[in-house]
Amino acid sequence: MQDEHAGRYNTVMGTVKEIVEAIRGLPPSELETLRAWFAEFDAEVWDHEMEADVAAGRLDHLAEEALRDPREGRCTDL
Repeated sequence: MQDEHAGRYNTVMGTVKEIVEAIRGLPPSELETLRAWFAEFDAEVWDHEMEADVAAGRLDHLAEEALRDPREGRCTDL
């Protein structure tokens, strides 16, 4: 049985390897620009994932716990 994703995986891995090699060849100033861009990009992706998790209710149990702990005396004032 052939993996239906094998072709896509090989294409992506080839692309990742190419990107890694390209990054290794960047001069310091362009590497700095890439780092700044990627940090912003990664933060935006994380924000969207967090918003989706909140909208889907996947974090409700954490909010409930955070609200319950002070009521039940499991917190101290700073």
